[in-house]
Amino acid sequence: MSSRPPRIEGDPPNPVSFRTENYRAGTVFPKKSQPWGELNYAITGICEFDIEGMRYLSPPHYAIWLPPQTMHGAVIQHDLRYATVYVERALCANLPDKPSTLSISPLLKAILADFAARDVTIPETAEDLRLAQVLVDQIRLAPRCESYLPLSDDPLLGPLLSALQADPGDRHSLAEWARRMGTTERTLSRRCQDDLGLSFNEWRLRLKLVAALSMIEAGEPVHRIATQLGYSNASAFIAMFRRLTGTSPTQMR
Repeated sequence: MSSRPPRIEGDPPNPVSFRTENYRAGTVFPKKSQPWGELNYAITGICEFDIEGMRYLSPPHYAIWLPPQTMHGAVIQHDLRYATVYVERALCANLPDKPSTLSISPLLKAILADFAARDVTIPETAEDLRLAQVLVDQIRLAPRCESYLPLSDDPLLGPLLSALQADPGDRHSLAEWARRMGTTERTLSRRCQDDLGLSFNEWRLRLKLVAALSMIEAGEPVHRIATQLGYSNASAFIAMFRRLTGTSPTQMR
C-alpha cells in the first residue's frame, strides 16, 4: 500500500491534482459527492462503482468520468492499482456532463504514469502544468459511452450476469441459460436489449475482454488466458481480442 497520507476530504483540486494508490480486496468507499470532477482509472484490476444508483465496472484501458456533484461509491473485489484525477469545476465545463465510461488514449495513460513515477500529485512547474492541461484535453476528446459493461438488477438478468462475471469462460448458450433459469431464450434476449442496450453475445464478449485486460496486466501468458476464457485455442482468443481492441494481447502488454 502507498505510504502517502490520504487526501483530505474537501481539498481543492488545485486546479488539477492526481492520486495513484494500491488498494486491497474488500476495500469499500462509501457513497459521496464532491464539488469537482473525477477521472477514475484502473491501472491493474477492476473496480465496481455505484454511480447514482447505477452499477459501473472500471476495467484497465477504460476510465470512469464523474462530473461535479455526482453521488458515487465503490467496492474493490480484488487487489487493485488505481489512478484518480481531480478536476476543478471551472475546467469541467467542456467535459462530459454525465457519468461516462471513456476509452482512454495512450497519451493520457503515459501522462498519468509519468506523474505517478515522479510522485507528482499537484503539478507546479510550467512543464507539469502543460501536461495537466493536455490530460484535461484528452478527457474531453476521449470516446465515451454510458457504461462499457452495463450491469443489471433485473431478477432474471442480474443473477445471470453475476454468474458470468464469476466465470467469464462459461460457454453455455443463452438458450441453455434460459432452461436453467426456467424462462425462455426470447425473454432473456429481450431483457438484455432493454436493460443493457446490448445483445447477450456482445455483453459476454465485452466481459471476456475486461477479464482478459486484467489478466494481461497481471502478466498471464496468452495461452492460459485463452483457456480461462473458454477458447479452444489461443488463435481464437487473439482474433477476438484484435477485433475488439485493434491490437494483439502481446502488443497491448
